[in-house]
Amino acid sequence: MAAERVWLDVPFAEKDEAKRGGARWDAAAKRWYAPRPGMAGLERWAAAPEVPDLLPGEDRSLGSGLFVDLVPRSCWFTNVRYCVDGRDWERLRRMITRRAGFRCEACGAAEDRDRRRWLEAHERWTYDDSTRVQTLRRLICLCTDCHTVTHFGLAQVRGVEARAFAHLVEVTGMTEAQARQHVGAAFAVWERRSRVTWELDLGILTDAGITLAVPPDAADRARVSEETLRREGRPAVPRQSGSGPYGGGDAGRSSGPR
Repeated sequence: MAAERVWLDVPFAEKDEAKRGGARWDAAAKRWYAPRPGMAGLERWAAAPEVPDLLPGEDRSLGSGLFVDLVPRSCWFTNVRYCVDGRDWERLRRMITRRAGFRCEACGAAEDRDRRRWLEAHERWTYDDSTRVQTLRRLICLCTDCHTVTHFGLAQVRGVEARAFAHLVEVTGMTEAQARQHVGAAFAVWERRSRVTWELDLGILTDAGITLAVPPDAADRARVSEETLRREGRPAVPRQSGSGPYGGGDAGRSSGPR
């Protein structure tokens, strides 16, 4: 009889180390496991309880469909991924893709390794201008193509704006003129919100038992953004546009080639 496998929570950045320790990848479950109990080298990745399919206070009706959803410049690099431990992010990622039926919630596409299309987690936020609080309201599963559209400013920086624009038109059924108007409106909202330093409210995660690092103070978030851009040699605005968002950095690859 085959030994009972033991599921693991392995962050993407630690997959090679786990593999060297004897972990194996289950392509159907999209998850790492120990092939037998008691493998000392893998104990650090022992699985924690599953995250509930509906986070406390989460609004899964918020932000449905595909649209350009730009993170304010003062918030780059200091959102959920900045605050969540890698193992907890793996638990969240697994829940998000599972409850979506391993399909993109915007276009319905599944992963396709040959096309380098993965399933990724994206954050939906609300912004209270009176309190200057940025509140996490939903986590959504998007494919790489839809996620690229969502962070349209980053698509411009990476030189894939035309491909992102074509995908936006294809999925939404907008005319090109309507899509251009939509992108322009999203940039206008981004410019207004980027003038504000926002406090983070991640209550839907803490109430679900996710341990968070303390996020930077609102005043420090813009500084973290500027320093990260300089360190990585990235432009602060898209090359093809005189103004606009960089696109943020909220969510990593969910289950790409391991």
